[in-house]
Amino acid sequence: TDVLLNFFKIKKKINQTVEKILDFKPDILFSVDSPDFTLRVAKRVKEINPNIKTIHFIAPKVWAWREGRVKKMKKYLDHILLLFKFEKKYFDKENLLNTFVGHPLLDQEIKDNIKLDNLINDKKNYISLFAGSRESEIKIHAPILFEFINKFNNKESNFNFIFHSIDKHKDYLNKLLSKQNIQNAEVISDDKIKNEILKKSSFAIVKSGTASLEVCKMNIPSIIIYKMNFINYFLAKLFLKIKFANMLNIINDKEIIPELIQKDCNSEEIFKSVYYLLKKPELIERQLLEIKAAINDIKSSSSSSEEVSKILLNNLT
Repeated sequence: TDVLLNFFKIKKKINQTVEKILDFKPDILFSVDSPDFTLRVAKRVKEINPNIKTIHFIAPKVWAWREGRVKKMKKYLDHILLLFKFEKKYFDKENLLNTFVGHPLLDQEIKDNIKLDNLINDKKNYISLFAGSRESEIKIHAPILFEFINKFNNKESNFNFIFHSIDKHKDYLNKLLSKQNIQNAEVISDDKIKNEILKKSSFAIVKSGTASLEVCKMNIPSIIIYKMNFINYFLAKLFLKIKFANMLNIINDKEIIPELIQKDCNSEEIFKSVYYLLKKPELIERQLLEIKAAINDIKSSSSSSEEVSKILLNNLT
């Protein structure tokens, strides 16, 4: 019932959005991400008014699954803008005009320098923890990370552990943490404080996703973790065409950043990986050099926002 209700609700929103766009009669319909919604809108608009140019930013991950979608997209999209260079071949194959513009996350320079004397103890080392951006992910990853902290504390006493959260999940994560007998861990949700702590971190354990790119941009060594329920994992293995979970690993077709996925995502494996890397500075140095090279390769020549602006302006003239 809930699925049906949501389906009709979304369909109604699509119809309303299409109606408003057609009334407005823009020269360009510029859609961003959320392909299940935005591309349906673009398709309907193009069918009704072919004179409206349709440009979409952030290509669907056709390289991971359902590559055949490109054939359909080219019927209603005039131009698609790409985050990563390697995506280009998938759209060139179907003659869908495309341009690499780079990832917006890499445009943002972290300039905040705030004093954290009351939060940061310079005599301590910090490990940043990213349990996930959804409650369902935190529910799975947080207990594993609590166990990891306990194992690590049995070996080392000079580390503090910081969970990076968003405001929405801070209380939930704090509630989980309060049930543990862990004195050297806390949850932070303020973006400026999180950035400052990440900069000072010796290491990061990151749930696979965009957060990993943020960590890489800050030049912090890391490992990737991810665990999901068995059914979702089975479906992912069945349909996804990728060997790795992390974007930089996918782009380079090798494991630059170690990945602990599913059965390997457990406190023992995480502890062994982190402890081993921290004791091998030459491996950390190699990881950071490979990350820097990979990041430079996915940056645009100016910035993604400038590249997008140029394309939009060119389509108005």
